[in-house]
Amino acid sequence: MISLKNISWKAAGVGFSLQNVSLTIPSNTYAVLMGSTGCGKTSLLEILCGLRQPSEGQIFLDDRNVTRLEPRDRRIGYVPQDLALFPGRLVKDQIRFSLQMRGLQDNDLIQRLADDLGITHLLDRLPDQLSGGEKQRVALARALAAQPRVLLLDEPLSALDESTREDAMTLLRSLQSKHSLTVLHVTHSRSEAEALGQLRLRFDQGQVIPG
Repeated sequence: MISLKNISWKAAGVGFSLQNVSLTIPSNTYAVLMGSTGCGKTSLLEILCGLRQPSEGQIFLDDRNVTRLEPRDRRIGYVPQDLALFPGRLVKDQIRFSLQMRGLQDNDLIQRLADDLGITHLLDRLPDQLSGGEKQRVALARALAAQPRVLLLDEPLSALDESTREDAMTLLRSLQSKHSLTVLHVTHSRSEAEALGQLRLRFDQGQVIPG
């Protein structure tokens, strides 16, 4: 489902680069990519979803070359580490944003996602009225509103306390199964990788290796 072939990219002005990175993840697999802070995990996710363009290499989803496609055309959902919720938008409008980007309107889908994620009672709240776990669920609902085949998660559990983290892991497993998703979950935590990863990988010295 996901295949990166010899991806290279250089950050402007800071000397950081990725060189000849390759990665393959089978369909409907929950993959966890571990790596130390600053090794390029987030950059790799942003390249995969189209927020950054590689200087070399190709990206395939379902054997389709999407290297030069716009992010909205890739059928990828992305939850960044900071969640990137819009401060002045109600929860229901946060979720609706993914649909608006594709020129769609589907209130039934918004309601179904809110039900699945247990946030129906939050639809008329603003982000500053939410807990950390609630914000995470809203960000997940927004990503899933695009009806992606692939879901990218950047350190999704790092800001949660221990009890909330357990609930979040259960939720992520459930969503992956229910929506038949291929998930790439980035973390520096081995315990997360062991609890969630059907496929566990390490990003070390610019290369993705089994871990």
